[in-house]
Amino acid sequence: MAVKSKILIIGGTGYIGKYLVEASAKAGHPTFALIRENTISDPKRAAILESFKSLGVGFLYADLHDHQRLVDAIKQVDIVISTVGADFVAHQVKIIAAIKEAGNIKRFLPSEFGYDADRLHGVVEHAASLYRTKAEIRRAVEAEGIPYTYLVCNVFAGYLNYFLNPFGGSLSASPPRDKIVILGDGNPKVFFSEEENIAAYTIKAADDPRTLNKIVYLRSPANSLSCNEIVSLWERKIGQTLEKIYLPEKEVLEKIREASMPSKSILSLLYTLSVKGQMANFEIEASFGVEATELYPDVKCTALDEYLDQFVSE
Repeated sequence: MAVKSKILIIGGTGYIGKYLVEASAKAGHPTFALIRENTISDPKRAAILESFKSLGVGFLYADLHDHQRLVDAIKQVDIVISTVGADFVAHQVKIIAAIKEAGNIKRFLPSEFGYDADRLHGVVEHAASLYRTKAEIRRAVEAEGIPYTYLVCNVFAGYLNYFLNPFGGSLSASPPRDKIVILGDGNPKVFFSEEENIAAYTIKAADDPRTLNKIVYLRSPANSLSCNEIVSLWERKIGQTLEKIYLPEKEVLEKIREASMPSKSILSLLYTLSVKGQMANFEIEASFGVEATELYPDVKCTALDEYLDQFVSE
């Protein structure tokens, strides 16, 4: 049996990071989470760290700002996956520098897990600055000659309620049952992916020679739906008709200008996908990308139809 690659996940206690750690360990990879020493005593992280321990995950103690310890941690693995949040995307230049010095990494997956940073146009702030930074990180990786894979999963299924309730949504709430505000005309297609699926595809892609120096897209046909189609699907499931309020592009832009953080960030991202349709406005070409569900048909991809079932009885 081939020896499994050793994987280090940076940002493993974060939103998507914890799914990656679990998927890596369950796939049989020797899995390590980069942990800051003060994280061990953080009560908010205790349950996550205990779950990691139960899976046999190793902890490597380092900080992005401690270059030598970061290099030492990276030297112990084959693959580095970064899942740092938006505020730390620019700091990945420190990971790049450490990987370059370590000289042993077979693949680096920087923190992407959103839209394709190289194929967004006419994007407003705050989304524009975030994706400029992600594109700059891509260029830095490539300039150093580091083998890479970029994982573009588009939208987390867990963020669905933000999409359906842009002015009052939260991660914990179920979709609206009375009225919904739709940004734009509701027709652009978007792609949603359940977090467990994202993690499974990412780990499979991490050392697959077919994904070397490629962008891996999650574009399941079952999860390619417009806002109007998602609302109709939800209405059928709950047996109710929602009041639909369509907000024209001009008004959406005004709302973004008036909003404070974090609403400004959420609305600017929603504008990008819901109004401008920047997620599905290009074809994947073999010269730069591959599609995950085609590469890995053995992974059961949860359809959005199925995902919504959990909210019906709430």
